[in-house]
Amino acid sequence: MTAAPPRVFDRALLDLRLARALRAGFANFLLARAAEDLADRLSVVTRRFDAMLDLGTPTPLVARMLAAAKPARLIRATTIPEAADSDWETVPLADERLPFAPESLDLVVSALALQFVNDLPGALAQIRRALKPDGLFLACLIGGRSLHELRAAITEAELEIRGGASPRVAPFADVRDMGGLLQRAGFALPVADVDTLTLRYDHFFALARDLRAMGAGNALVARDPRPLTRAIALRAAEIYAARFADPDGRARATIDVIWLSGWAPHESQQKPLKPGSAQARLADALGAREDKL
Repeated sequence: MTAAPPRVFDRALLDLRLARALRAGFANFLLARAAEDLADRLSVVTRRFDAMLDLGTPTPLVARMLAAAKPARLIRATTIPEAADSDWETVPLADERLPFAPESLDLVVSALALQFVNDLPGALAQIRRALKPDGLFLACLIGGRSLHELRAAITEAELEIRGGASPRVAPFADVRDMGGLLQRAGFALPVADVDTLTLRYDHFFALARDLRAMGAGNALVARDPRPLTRAIALRAAEIYAARFADPDGRARATIDVIWLSGWAPHESQQKPLKPGSAQARLADALGAREDKL
């Protein structure tokens, strides 16, 4: 019997905070950039996708972009109930299970959502099964060293004032691991790359305000139920300003956006050469001398 994956995130709390952020005015500048980059990446793909899925993207921004291609079927899968839109189907997500038949989709995209999935390998395997042969998966998620400045400042402040620190910033996947996860899920031609952004803020509290406006507060299952005290927050702001500010006084915040792409296998796709099948020697191509051992 396969053990259930550990619960890292409190999904109910995440959904509650995202719904609140959407009602209050979602801070969409990162998502807008991700949607633009996603459109650029799709623009170089020559094949047509008839059945498209936008998986978990916090707002309809990506779905609207996909709708412009006028696919035969467009689905937006979301954990946040909302009124249906005439341009696409809206499908509720629950328990990280995808309610799609095998080989039913041509394209699956997701923007800035998969970093909050408890079982990312399982999610990738479900996406792979839902794709038709030669279907494409293209997604981005927050990963790498994102918000390492915030993590360091809060941890140091808590250690000073409380004598101990609890997790306040979510762990993020590393780009070096993501290609392996795509292969493990069965994708062909897997690619993982990272786009590092540096955001600049007047102060620590402006960054915290943006995170709340994205519904991205601390939702770790192992979080300390005690909120940050005013003293800890002020001390964290001091540490942030001292260690992570530019000469003009503005504070830096690193965001690593990891991009993933992979195809459902198909016989038409390029195959890697078998070992020993090369028609020319590497030494000849390089013009190098080959010494016999």
